[in-house]
Amino acid sequence: MPGENLTRAEAQERASILEVDAYDIELDLTRGDEVFGSTTTVRFRATEGASTFIDHISAAVHQVTLNGVDLDVADVDDSVRIRLDGLQAENELRVVSDARYVNTGEGLHRFVDPVDGEVYLYSQFEVPDSRRVFAVFEQPDLKATFRFTVTAPARWQVVSNQPTPEPVVDGDTGTWSFEPTPRISSYITALVAGPYDVVRSELASADGRTIPLGIFCRASLAEHMDADYIFEKTRQGFAFFEAQFGVPYPFDKYDQLFVPEFNAGAMENAGCVTFTEAYVFRAQVTDAIRERRVVTVLHELAHMWFGDLVTMRWWNDLWLNESFAEWASTLATAEATEWTEAWTTFQAMEKTWAYKQDQLPSTHPIVAEIRDLEDVQVNFDGITYAKGGSVLKQLVAWVGLEAFMQGVGAYFRTHAWGNTELSDLLSELEAASGRDLGEWSRLWLETAGVNTLRPAIETTADGIITSFAIEQTAPETHPTLRPHRLAIGFYDVQDKALRRIHRVELDVDGARTEVPSLVGHMRPALILVNDEDLAYAKIRLDEASTRTALGQLRDIEDPLARALVWGAAWDATRDAETPASDYVDLVLENIGAETESTTIRLALTQLALVARTYVHPSKRTATIERAGDRLWQLASEAEAGSDAQFQFAGAFAGLASTDEHVAILRGLLDGDQRLEGLEIDADLRWQLLDGLVLAGAAGEEEIAALLATDDTATGRQFAARARATVPTPEAKEAAFASVVDAEGASNMIVRYTGQGLAHVNDPASLQGLVARYHDAIQSIWDSRTYQVAEGLLVGVYPGGLASRELADATRAWLAANEPAPALRRIIIEHLAGVERALAAQERDA
Repeated sequence: MPGENLTRAEAQERASILEVDAYDIELDLTRGDEVFGSTTTVRFRATEGASTFIDHISAAVHQVTLNGVDLDVADVDDSVRIRLDGLQAENELRVVSDARYVNTGEGLHRFVDPVDGEVYLYSQFEVPDSRRVFAVFEQPDLKATFRFTVTAPARWQVVSNQPTPEPVVDGDTGTWSFEPTPRISSYITALVAGPYDVVRSELASADGRTIPLGIFCRASLAEHMDADYIFEKTRQGFAFFEAQFGVPYPFDKYDQLFVPEFNAGAMENAGCVTFTEAYVFRAQVTDAIRERRVVTVLHELAHMWFGDLVTMRWWNDLWLNESFAEWASTLATAEATEWTEAWTTFQAMEKTWAYKQDQLPSTHPIVAEIRDLEDVQVNFDGITYAKGGSVLKQLVAWVGLEAFMQGVGAYFRTHAWGNTELSDLLSELEAASGRDLGEWSRLWLETAGVNTLRPAIETTADGIITSFAIEQTAPETHPTLRPHRLAIGFYDVQDKALRRIHRVELDVDGARTEVPSLVGHMRPALILVNDEDLAYAKIRLDEASTRTALGQLRDIEDPLARALVWGAAWDATRDAETPASDYVDLVLENIGAETESTTIRLALTQLALVARTYVHPSKRTATIERAGDRLWQLASEAEAGSDAQFQFAGAFAGLASTDEHVAILRGLLDGDQRLEGLEIDADLRWQLLDGLVLAGAAGEEEIAALLATDDTATGRQFAARARATVPTPEAKEAAFASVVDAEGASNMIVRYTGQGLAHVNDPASLQGLVARYHDAIQSIWDSRTYQVAEGLLVGVYPGGLASRELADATRAWLAANEPAPALRRIIIEHLAGVERALAAQERDA
């Protein structure tokens, strides 16, 4: 990726001499399969006589005209930047170029639907990719208005940030001339075009305006698009956010578009939000994914205010955009929709992600040092989203929800259509709450690492508490002790359930915090530090509570309390404090009684990881076999048609290893064996076939046959995963070569191939990839765009080996090379994962 970087220093220098007023962008989408026409006219003010550059990653630049003078294209353009010298106080620049369609999800993505041959386009510009479509000063603080004029087939839908106008039609071609946007950053501009199916509706905003709504997806998926439900969640989110923020929705319409081969979950383009079409459910999905879709819908809606109306000045405050949207969407989900246990889901998924990320050698403060665009790319991580959201939750508990929302509303009103820094938000929160947030910011936002909290309890012989304290520790690499607002819950048996009988909320600070209010109480069966999950910290259970949790986890009545216990057990396993085999026992003995879909989903994912890489290798085969047996038993015993039944059946297929497992999977596929209530739909059929492939009982013939019945984009992705799952060294090397040695695979094929490579019961089939992977690292990084390079380097790493040999090879590569910081981070995270697995194996020996 040489030449495409932009440093913060360059951005600051450019912002010091420029003020951008308006862009007029003309795009011609009728020029074939590879390139499209792009003409940009931008009006801007500048320091007279200054020089700067405009960004444009193009296929070819044909004309550059600055203030009426044609510049020598060969002299000023290097296909990434166009140099601009001798600026005037008022300037007009016109750039005529060809730009390339992509299949990487970075720029204007072009997809051909295998079902009907139709072409679908969509833009994805965050972080630095609007420059792949038009010439632009690509940094968030150079806001401007954007007017798009788009020429495309007349039968297409064409959608951008502003309401779609009627096209001017000439034969089979139409031209859509959009009104200018408000002043926004380039990365939230958008274009979506193609024969999308659309459902329309509207809602009334708090200020009395009628806001048009649209939901779009590919025509071949339209029968599966539950638009009425998405509209309902959208209306609930609008009402909630407008009431909480005290600021009406800032844009003229709100379209939500579900697009193919999307790299992320969604993107907050102003008034034109794009989502992964995995959220169009063509087959049964877990309740966990249904809930996640609601959170994602509300996450992007929250961004319309926080991120789009008010935008960070530079990417070091990216965390604030994402953390706020993550926290606000969870709050809205819990309080405005039927998913009332959203904070349980947040604990299970987001905090688990955050704790994992915060213990990697690549961890960083929430407010990270973002020197350039490469730093931004790697900081879309669990710190940016999940830890930041967790810390905001703790801040809200400290200052109070009402004061927090008052401060946020004032922030929106004061800085509307502008750019801000963290201090701008903190000053509004301080004014609303009366609290000094300087020290809080220093300890929580400017330092890295996660603390661990443990109860220290002394009792009399008959169980009366004589001393109670919370002990706080920090890792040696990040030794900061922090203040925590948290609750302590006492749980005891009532009517055969473990219920909370007492709760105290307090501030914890320093290495030891005494809790005198608990002295004199009878010790309960279970003591839960961080009850209700207010604090961001790993927790440990005392010895007696651990015994209760292991024996009676299923009896804890409150789902959030259960999730906290599940999380504590997982953290202790990852930290090699408890044997991995104990975690396997915990899951297999308790997961059948769990009611929360996300908790089930996470525990089953962790079970597979532990069985394959954390238990001692001498136990691996027996553990995988036992897990598969128990998962089939759980699926057979679960309520017919339930989410639990569906999850247990899928997890069973994912761990299939014996002849008996193969017979069950074949029976389910052939219809000879049934589970009442379990529908074998298209996606589950692929999961079952994956299980047969994993167990060595199916291969290319069966994969090709199933693909012939499901030759869709999703089917082709599943087929790529299944081919990479074939458990032979030859198949693994062929799958590796298909995405590493041959360029051109789409971003989704790369992702699914990586999933299949990692899907092993016997990791020996991956041994041949160790040298191949390390030999290919630098060439992958040098020859691919960031998204594809990262997807490859993460997806095809043979981490399932979890061996000393793999760790040594990765360590040797790091010692012999001087990679770019973003590349080094990917590789050291791989190494950390292998070392953690080796420590867990040793503990489990």
